[in-house]
Amino acid sequence: MIAYEVNLDVDEDVFEPLRIWLHEHVRHMLALPGFVAAEILERSDPPSPPGRRSLCTIYRLASQADLDRYLREDAPRMRADGLQRFPNKFSATRRILKSA
Repeated sequence: MIAYEVNLDVDEDVFEPLRIWLHEHVRHMLALPGFVAAEILERSDPPSPPGRRSLCTIYRLASQADLDRYLREDAPRMRADGLQRFPNKFSATRRILKSA
């Protein structure tokens, strides 16, 4: 099992519309091959900088091959959607975790 974590630091003025969009985005991600589950969490610690709020989405994938396929074939399109809708209003970092 692979966990693919996406952390977003979001400008307060677009937090609510971005959060609503993110739920739709996650539904689209779960329709892609290999994605089996996802959870959206709001980070409370460490606190976000003033004027920002932080979200963490954790996706579960069946295998590294599924993640590799996503990163190669779907990630540019899926990432572009958020960047187009909320330009310069959030930053994203990502982590990949594997079962021990």
